[in-house]
This record gives sequence, C-alpha cells and structure tokens, in this order.
Amino acid sequence: MEKIKISISDILRLKGKRKITMLTAYDYPLASLVDKAGIDIILVGDSLANVVLGLDSTTKVGMFEMLHHSKSVTRAVKSALVVGDMPYDSYQVNTEESVANAQRFIKEAGCDAIKLEWFDKCLEVTEKITKAGIPVMGHIGLTPQTADKIGGFKVQGKDAQAAKRLIGQAEALEGLGCFAIVLECVPDKIAKLITEKLKIPAIGIGAGINCDGQVLVIHDLLGLFERYTPKFVKRYANISVEISRAIQNYRDEVMEGKFPGPQHSFTIKEEELKKLEE
Repeated sequence: MEKIKISISDILRLKGKRKITMLTAYDYPLASLVDKAGIDIILVGDSLANVVLGLDSTTKVGMFEMLHHSKSVTRAVKSALVVGDMPYDSYQVNTEESVANAQRFIKEAGCDAIKLEWFDKCLEVTEKITKAGIPVMGHIGLTPQTADKIGGFKVQGKDAQAAKRLIGQAEALEGLGCFAIVLECVPDKIAKLITEKLKIPAIGIGAGINCDGQVLVIHDLLGLFERYTPKFVKRYANISVEISRAIQNYRDEVMEGKFPGPQHSFTIKEEELKKLEE
C-alpha cells in the first residue's frame, strides 16, 4: 500500500488531537528509516554541521551542504513532511537573498517547507518568504545560529520580561503565516503558555511535555554523537557501541584470515582454469 504524503494542512489539523513527532535526518539511509517509522516531520537541520560534518558551530554550514543533504533526504521520504533548515548565511547575512534561497530548498531539494531561527530581522524575512508562497516553520528560544547574542547556549525566557518577549515573537510569527514554531530550551510553563496561545502547533525541544509535539536530533537519540549530550535529550539507543563492535570484528577477521570466506567469494570453472594454465 502506497504511503500518503503528509501535508501542511495535516500538521495543522493535528494540534489538539495528538502529539506531533519530528526528528532530524541528513542522509538517505536514516531518512528512510525515520520515514518508515511513521515520524510526521523530518527536519534536515543545520545541526548537520555538528553531528555529521564535525564543525563547532551551525553558522559554519552553508547552502551547498544543506541543499546537498536535503536532496538525499527527500529521495528517501515517501510520507513525512520534509523541512529544510535555512543556514545562517542564507537569510541572516543578506536578507535580500532569503527568498531566493528558500525557493532553492523547495525547487532544487524537494523540501515541503523551510525553517528560520529568530534574529533581529526575522519578521521581515518571514513575511517575504511566506508572501512568496513558501511554508515557514519558526524557531524561538535558544537559537544556536545567534547564541552568542543571547548569552550562549542557555535556557531562554526565565524571567517575566524575557518570557513576554518569547510570547510576542511566537504570536508575531503566527500572524505572518508560519505553520508551526519550534520552542527550544524554554521553561516548561512558558512553553505551555505559548502552546495554548497559538492556533498553530508548537514543537518543543527542551521545552517540556505540554507542547503540541517534540523534536530531537537523530544522532542524539541513537547515541551516534558523543561530543556532548544536552539535558533535554533522551538516548533511546547506543548505536555507536554496536558500530564499534562490528568494525573491530571485521578488523580482527581480516587480520586472522577469516574474512572473506567461501560464501563471500566468486569461483571459476575448473576447466576454464586449466585452459588458462595450459
């Protein structure tokens, strides 16, 4: 039975009915597994910079890398809504290029929507992109691309003034046509307030249980990234241990002459071998 592709309208209808599931993916094999597991939204996140490319900041990944990986994800996905994460230099460095870059995620990479992190000119850019007919997912709270401007990688909205600012940002993004908003590292009660105020889904990451849905980085969930693990991550597996074991077994069998065995080798007929010898 052919899978039905999830649409923006489907995501909007899920608010208040059931929790929305969202995970990152950056390549064909993992995207295929995430999609087959029934995850609603796949984010091709700029966390690619950290967990795949080994960079120390998401600001160091650009359009070339993001489009390259987005294409591999969309080739795999049959059902999930695929959201391309706009890299820092694609809309924050030069806002005039933001619409053209957003369109590339849709037209070239085959994504269904894009995601923007909050920054000083976020409302201006969001309005331009939504007016161009491109679905936008917002992102407020801890915004890694501009973490240096908001006090580092810390929980946001911990006092009344900061919380009020987050609520205002969420409402403004909804007013400009965002179909969903990611709340990252926000106190659970503030996230609950925002979720209840919005008519669009609020997807939490380090924002408590009361959001409309949750998102995690797939490498954190699987135990594939060991440089650091945020407090909000639950590790559902430790695949890196299994991978290491498999590689070590391969190394040992090659060195001991156990691999490849007859079942992994190709043969030639004896009469052909005799002809060669003659």
